[in-house]
Amino acid sequence: MALFSKILAKLRGGTTEKSDWDELRISLIEADLGAALADEVISQAKRERAEDPETSLRAILLSALTVVPRSLATASDRPATVIVVGVNGTGKTTSVAKLMKLIKGSGRTIVVAAGDTFRAAAVEQLQTWGERVGVEVVAGKSQGDPASVVYDAFTRAKSNGFDYLIIDTAGRLHNKSNLMDELGKIRRVLEKSSPVDEVLLVVDATTGQNGIVQAKSFIEAVGVTGLILTKMDGSARGGIALAIEQDTGIPIKFIGSGEGVDDFTPFDPESYVSGLLG
Repeated sequence: MALFSKILAKLRGGTTEKSDWDELRISLIEADLGAALADEVISQAKRERAEDPETSLRAILLSALTVVPRSLATASDRPATVIVVGVNGTGKTTSVAKLMKLIKGSGRTIVVAAGDTFRAAAVEQLQTWGERVGVEVVAGKSQGDPASVVYDAFTRAKSNGFDYLIIDTAGRLHNKSNLMDELGKIRRVLEKSSPVDEVLLVVDATTGQNGIVQAKSFIEAVGVTGLILTKMDGSARGGIALAIEQDTGIPIKFIGSGEGVDDFTPFDPESYVSGLLG
């Protein structure tokens, strides 16, 4: 990403002119920070004009990120329940498979509920990954009630003392109320048996500012607790992480950076900002 490497060189040389700041503003907006956040970053950077501009700019960028904890929730006396939601095409089911592998690799036990009963390919994808990494995937009938699948999966997870229940859901448009209501039903059915510990929203980094609109709709509908940002493949548009956290206050918990199942890591603010600074 290295959005700030060029302006840092100018700041170190003490030759920053108005045209340089204008160039930086355009770069930040193109990188999906949004106009308001871009202006705020530039304003703070101008005020700082420090002897060590990199340290100063690093602090400015880190301050735009939330301080809410980013670790995945746990539960001591029952399976921790995690619902994964998102718009069609964001990489939601792939993210569930990656999360499945990450949790299993940490030594914890897990059951996955294939709640996207409307898309046979999603169920088959999870079952394939479940077989590869040794995770049980609970599925129901095609076109069946996803809430029923979730209930069966929780029963299985609890009776066997598993650490986690991860629930995949059907992708849905954030502006379709009937689809969002269905997510609410899944949550209500689950809450009759167990608290919901996490609702992770999968956001495609390449959708830019529209990702913030999506996030707000899901936050209102199902109480999102964390974000999975996908397609963060090193392109210049990585500024969306700053924009989405400042606008929603919801922490990014995981980053998907490629197609491979291992291209999935916990979000680290320091590493992210280092990438922006180059």
